[in-house]
Amino acid sequence: MFLRANVRRAGLTYQGLRGEANYAGAFRDGRVVGVAAHCWNGMLLLQAPEHAAELARAAVEWSGRPVTGLSGPLEQVRQARSELELDSADVALDGAEWLYALDLSQLVVPEPLSNGTVVCRPPRPEERDALCAWRLAYDIELLGATDSPSTRRRSEEFLDAQIAEGNAWVAVVENTPVSLSAFNAALPDIVQLGGIYTPPALRGRGFAKVAVAASLLVARDRGSSRAVLFTNNPSAARAYEAIGFRRIGDYSLVLLR
Repeated sequence: MFLRANVRRAGLTYQGLRGEANYAGAFRDGRVVGVAAHCWNGMLLLQAPEHAAELARAAVEWSGRPVTGLSGPLEQVRQARSELELDSADVALDGAEWLYALDLSQLVVPEPLSNGTVVCRPPRPEERDALCAWRLAYDIELLGATDSPSTRRRSEEFLDAQIAEGNAWVAVVENTPVSLSAFNAALPDIVQLGGIYTPPALRGRGFAKVAVAASLLVARDRGSSRAVLFTNNPSAARAYEAIGFRRIGDYSLVLLR
């Protein structure tokens, strides 16, 4: 998802702009059998069922830039880390997560959404600062970030981009936002959820489930037929399963300090 979305947004040429990357591919009989991309922000993205280690090495050598993290199928990330001698590197996050997928025709709409008890809509300008604080809290709680000016800036930039692209929604009760859902990547046929956050005091009430389902209804209306996400939180996994998601594999997100 990240690879496809970045190529669609920024193309294959690297000039250091957001979304761009140095790509390495493996081919057999004219067919792509593996890809690695070293992105503008230092992340190494993998979708390489074959030659993951070699592709990781090639992408990083061609870019000449440091690696700040890795993302992709679990075993492929393990191979790349070993090849790049990053197994003992200091990490902010070393996540082995469950990969989930949903055919949007099978989406289960939660009752609070269908009966209007909870309403979902795009964020309003006056809610931006509060939602940026939520995004910062998400980065600290789930991604192991530390509260710093640079972290705050990255969190704000990420959420601002999601809002500007029409890929963020809030669940609202009596005009008060209670949960945030967003797409980290969106393509015509598939979306990838990320940045889903409910403040601790509001958890356990099904708000995140409603926010996610509402965002997926929008994706379906736009023409998408499939959604994916990853998590290692059992409570979150149960919420996703309740609206139709099923586990299809294992994923890894590693963030270096």
